[in-house]
Amino acid sequence: MPKLKTKSGAKKRFRITGKGKIKAGQTGKRHGMIKRTPKQIRQKRGLTVMSEADQKVVKKYMPYAR
Repeated sequence: MPKLKTKSGAKKRFRITGKGKIKAGQTGKRHGMIKRTPKQIRQKRGLTVMSEADQKVVKKYMPYAR
């Protein structure tokens, strides 16, 4: 049986936690920061846990990650 390949874009963008949840960067921070309030910019630092529906899609891209 051939091995499945991991999507190289997915391995750069997502991390898997110890319990198998997927963390990703916050949305809305690429451009247009002048429109955002300082509070929004602060709150969008770091990573966030993805929704269950999105996690199912990403897990298919990373078949051997837990």
